[in-house]
Amino acid sequence: MDDAALAKDPAGELGRILRYWGGNLRHYSLRPGDGSVIYDSEYREVGRWSVAGQAE
Repeated sequence: MDDAALAKDPAGELGRILRYWGGNLRHYSLRPGDGSVIYDSEYREVGRWSVAGQAE
């Protein structure tokens, strides 16, 4: 949370990140192994998501 956008407005920046991420979910089948990089509003990598295998 030390980047300028996150430090200035953490809830707003996180909301933008999650809206962008959520909007792209339609491009994935959401099966184990699917995943992608997550970017902030300045298109810097801030994380990754992936679908894990089903728990047994």
